[in-house]
Amino acid sequence: MRITFLLPFVLAVLSVTAHADDIAVTPPVTHEVGGSFDDIAFAVENAIVDAGLVIDGRTRVAEMLADADGDPGGAGDPYTHADVYSFCPAAVSRRVMRADPLNIRHCPYAIFLFETPEAPGRITVGRRGYDASMQPVADLLDAIIADAMTRN
Repeated sequence: MRITFLLPFVLAVLSVTAHADDIAVTPPVTHEVGGSFDDIAFAVENAIVDAGLVIDGRTRVAEMLADADGDPGGAGDPYTHADVYSFCPAAVSRRVMRADPLNIRHCPYAIFLFETPEAPGRITVGRRGYDASMQPVADLLDAIIADAMTRN
């Protein structure tokens, strides 16, 4: 009796996980630039603000990872510096969420930048990759990143 009762649920779970490989993954869009991490972070921050946007948060990922590890600056740290700026402008959000209500999952939008111990002075600046329904957001983030790159 129990097996008969559980069988439909087990089959449902297996069918969902079997389709997980079918989900398209869009790679992030990244750019590399030489310079000081602090100067490039300042340029990104100013480009966001100059676009008329309000920064919701700045996550200092490298510091968080180092604090969690208990060995700041240790050999296992993936980043020398790493920050993520997040924001969610209403006008562009409205456009993409009207196109697909599930686009709420992308808000807030983010621009990340990092420097690794293996490549000091080489800063990677980027954003998430998006599907076609998120093109207005992709265009906005690309314009902000391009502006920041010209400020460096």
